[in-house]
Amino acid sequence: MDGVVINPGAYTHYSYTIRDAIVAIDRPAVEVYLSDIFSREEFRKISVVAPVCVKQISGLGLESYVRAVRFLQDEVII
Repeated sequence: MDGVVINPGAYTHYSYTIRDAIVAIDRPAVEVYLSDIFSREEFRKISVVAPVCVKQISGLGLESYVRAVRFLQDEVII
């Protein structure tokens, strides 16, 4: 495959370095979280990484990673 599955953890909210790295590699990236970040504290809903990713998946536990890989396989990478 030629894509990235990333869980930036706490860096989600402020790491422009990770955001810039995703842009620099010029590959599709899927942002993944085990928990549902939208049902948690307000600050967790803000991601500086999401705008440079092709998709964000959260709240499915380990299945989040499986779906991210499948998404890259089926929808993005030819």
